[in-house]
Amino acid sequence: MRASNELLPDTLPAEPMSTVVAWLAEAAARRFQPNPNAMLLATTTRDGRPAARVVLCKDIAPEPGYIVFYTNYQSRKGRELAENPRAAAVIHWDHLQRQIRIEGIVVPVPAEESDAYFASRPWQSRIGAWASAQSQPIVSREALLSAVADTARRFGTPHPGDESANATSATIPRPAHWGGYRLWADAVELWVGSEARVHDRALWTRLLKDGGAGRFETGPWSATRLQP
Repeated sequence: MRASNELLPDTLPAEPMSTVVAWLAEAAARRFQPNPNAMLLATTTRDGRPAARVVLCKDIAPEPGYIVFYTNYQSRKGRELAENPRAAAVIHWDHLQRQIRIEGIVVPVPAEESDAYFASRPWQSRIGAWASAQSQPIVSREALLSAVADTARRFGTPHPGDESANATSATIPRPAHWGGYRLWADAVELWVGSEARVHDRALWTRLLKDGGAGRFETGPWSATRLQP
């Protein structure tokens, strides 16, 4: 299947998030890579030390304009987001010659939304979320596997490493230290690769005003083209 590198329209869309949704859907449909929703997430400490890692974009709400990912709240990224809630994300597809950059403010998703997503995960992943103190030191791989085995016994499931095991009916609630985040976008850049590295780039920006309860009042998007 031929890679797509259709340029951005001469008149830029009024908002970027619908294009983000469409691009991700196309990347998933083409199946060039196992995790087309993989994105690089960058955070910083309060004093400006950056860190980046790959997470999975699990949802996009084009209106009001945020993306969702899940993780351990006590992980390094969780601790950094507690100190500085601004973050940036990048999704890049070589085969489509497309890239999305999103910057904005991160807030936890509502607990019931995290509960619903956690319940949809494979039981092995739910055991892992309880067993791992993500980003914390551990003395050995054996110690980690022992913690997984202890957690499996606690919830009455087989060991997650047993591929023949089935525990789909096991009751494994979401731990309080694990859940989702919404990255509310105040800047979105769309990039399309082109010949001679004369790429097509456009930037949308808007203002976010804290509306309380993890929501924001959003201003209108302003779009401009950028040089490559």
